[in-house]
Amino acid sequence: MNDAPHDTLRSVDLTRIGEGRYKATNRRGGVLPIGSGEDPDFTPVELLLAAIAGCSAIDVDLITGKRASATSFDVRAEGDKIRDDDGNHLVNLKLVFDVVFDQGEAGDAARAVIQRAIEQSRDRLCTVSRTVALPSPVEMEQGVISPR
Repeated sequence: MNDAPHDTLRSVDLTRIGEGRYKATNRRGGVLPIGSGEDPDFTPVELLLAAIAGCSAIDVDLITGKRASATSFDVRAEGDKIRDDDGNHLVNLKLVFDVVFDQGEAGDAARAVIQRAIEQSRDRLCTVSRTVALPSPVEMEQGVISPR
């Protein structure tokens, strides 16, 4: 039985705002600048790393947060960008969680489940890292192109 919601489509719109600069807009009106690396804007690769880290951080925070709120919660996402016979891509993707909980029973309970929470996020919960890990072809097609 498929319990997936009927509204499965996720999308963002991308608009050029300058040379090598774009803005991504989600359906809720959020805007995120994207750049080529010549300015402080996040590059697409940095956004991918941030998306992997953010997705797993949310999972882990929700699971551990049922036991105790973290006093600090940091995640580092990293990978090596290489070019080989498969073209440009990232390898050696890794997340490092640095999470601190207060002393006491609640903090102990959160510490006791954090590794399992990280594994659950990696193995089944995080849509972003699961999409990267599983074969997921990206279709690209030309839309309307017209003169001004």
